[in-house]
Amino acid sequence: MSVSDAGRQEVADGLSDEEFVDALPKVELHVHLEGSMRPRTLLALARRHGVDDLPTDIEGLTKFYEFRDFDHFIEVYLAAVRVLRDADDFAVLARETALGLAGQGVRYAEITFTPFLHIQRGIDADELFGGIERGRLDAERETGIQVRWVTDIPGLPNMNLRPASEGTVEFALNRRESVIALGLGGPEVDVPRPQFAEAFTVARDAGLHRVPHAGETTGARTIWDALEYLHAERIGHGIRALDDPALVEHLRAHHIPLEVCPTSNLRTGVVADYPDHPLPTLIELALPVSLNSDDPPMFGTTLRDEYLHALRSLGLRRDQVVGLAAAAVEHSFAPAPLKDALRAEIAAAADRVQAAS
Repeated sequence: MSVSDAGRQEVADGLSDEEFVDALPKVELHVHLEGSMRPRTLLALARRHGVDDLPTDIEGLTKFYEFRDFDHFIEVYLAAVRVLRDADDFAVLARETALGLAGQGVRYAEITFTPFLHIQRGIDADELFGGIERGRLDAERETGIQVRWVTDIPGLPNMNLRPASEGTVEFALNRRESVIALGLGGPEVDVPRPQFAEAFTVARDAGLHRVPHAGETTGARTIWDALEYLHAERIGHGIRALDDPALVEHLRAHHIPLEVCPTSNLRTGVVADYPDHPLPTLIELALPVSLNSDDPPMFGTTLRDEYLHALRSLGLRRDQVVGLAAAAVEHSFAPAPLKDALRAEIAAAADRVQAAS
């Protein structure tokens, strides 16, 4: 759909794109807690803890978040998370992240965080988890948003990966009250996925869901590895699935969802610009996909923005965007009663949009 087509749709529906997106209940499946730190919070924590090698104002932080490539993004990410030092810091981060999502109409979110990054810096695991749980529950009491955690193994080339893997799985299994899944991040080309097979097998056997990143910066082989070795139920990003028609057919036949994050892919240089993004093709091929924000402040986006970009920059129709919102519900690990309620909310929103047309 062209920009002019989008304008005609707004007139026909009687709703602006903003009104349409705001009326749509949402689920967020791929967003990182540490990457959701608000700029002013990062600056305040840096001052509080004397982290003096980071930018000291919003303008400087904006330039700091101009990434040359994916490896540079990881470098900046690791520098930024050093401002998180105690339970209060993590409580503020979790509360602000959840409230920010709730303000965009998000009813349920599965938020990824990377405990081993902090534990290896000497932060006590119980203090860390106590902080994010306090923030999560505060936000739920204030807005009703429900948040569950995905613990991410930091697949970084300069890290001792066995302790990172084992420590992350142990952390997750000891905190099942709100941790529902195991993830895996980091540079795919430097850290092949098969070496994490043992950790993901332990997670599977213990009943944890598996949602590794794959096919973001490398080709289809990484996704195959995530399926074969990591027992992946969803794939973080996964846009390079299009490199392999056999993989496309496999994902479609086995209904393995992709968590797609368009602006993230642009900001890390994985995709050149919105018209080049493969999301419309993934939808055309009937692959199960959801729309997500990844590291919103670092990429200058929000989940709301991603839905607007889907309409305006990627040319999706409104019914396709409603489909993305509905797919996020189906792909989530939310309990059945909550899924039923979310399905009903999205159906009601779709009916309101249809009635306005």
